[in-house]
Amino acid sequence: MTSLAAFTVVVLIVALERLAELVVSKRNAAWSLARGGVETGRGHYPVMVVLHTGFLAAMLLEAFLRRPDVAPVLAWSMLLLVVASQALRWWCIATLGRRWNTRVIVVPGMAPVRSGPYRLVPHPNYVAVVVEGIALPLIHGCWWTALAFTVLNAALLTVRIRVEAAALATLPEASRA
Repeated sequence: MTSLAAFTVVVLIVALERLAELVVSKRNAAWSLARGGVETGRGHYPVMVVLHTGFLAAMLLEAFLRRPDVAPVLAWSMLLLVVASQALRWWCIATLGRRWNTRVIVVPGMAPVRSGPYRLVPHPNYVAVVVEGIALPLIHGCWWTALAFTVLNAALLTVRIRVEAAALATLPEASRA
């Protein structure tokens, strides 16, 4: 199998993982809304969907058009970071349980989660997204995609984290770290 074919398989696996996330997210969002959950930040959500979908497509397009030579040490180290970011992402999902979804929905009266990775970092899932946004394209030397996604994602996360912080501030004990 060529490195380009292997890279394509890795990106497709990540895409399938994203689809699994969306299934979990939809189920969990319905659970939260059924318990009086309030969604905020709807305006940025379509931008997030387009950015993350475009990210997967862009790196494949870049890989097929540029066909870069990739040092094995870069490819393997970036793959290791991608696997670590997936582990962190699923640790976040497991820690939040039914409260995790891809939207910003809070159930009034439920205290913020402060266990698992949330006891270490305020937004650990976004750490996983940032690491993956750099590492996944660099598995195959897709520097342009890594750079473009990182810049666009930083702008999106600026909005997203503000929306999330405001929503979480409505919950009990939200001011205590």
